[in-house]
Amino acid sequence: MTSPHTGLGLRVVASGTTDLVLTRTFAAPAPLVFAALTQPELLRRWHGARGWRLTVCEVDLRSGGAWRFVSTGPAGAEMELHGLFREVVPPVRLMQTEIHRDWADGEALVTTVLDETDGQTTMTVTAQYSSSEIRDAVVRSPMERGAGEGYDRLAALLLERHQR
Repeated sequence: MTSPHTGLGLRVVASGTTDLVLTRTFAAPAPLVFAALTQPELLRRWHGARGWRLTVCEVDLRSGGAWRFVSTGPAGAEMELHGLFREVVPPVRLMQTEIHRDWADGEALVTTVLDETDGQTTMTVTAQYSSSEIRDAVVRSPMERGAGEGYDRLAALLLERHQR
């Protein structure tokens, strides 16, 4: 699966049997992107699809630290994600587990790598699921649209903060 998005937009590719790789380039330096991915006051401004807002955002940014996000969407819908940070290397790498409250299928391992060149930062997020069935279910879900909309909001936030 490859997203139709081009340019600075989100690219989503299924890799191997269990991985999903999301790539997006932002017009901002890596430390600013890293801050927006890890600081609750910034996460609340961009995280999630249009119509959703992050109502709980807890981040203990250290190896072994816990994180928990609860988003509220249309008609009171709610989504909760949580996990533990396994590796935190500012401003270039995060590795964390991710568990959806409504999943009975275990956790994903999510690795985010930021690579800055000439003030542009390419973010590569690799989500490794416990089975190809789970990965394929994620591909069929509205994840790509939601992530794309959230990353569009992140790009706007980064542009605003970078121009200050």
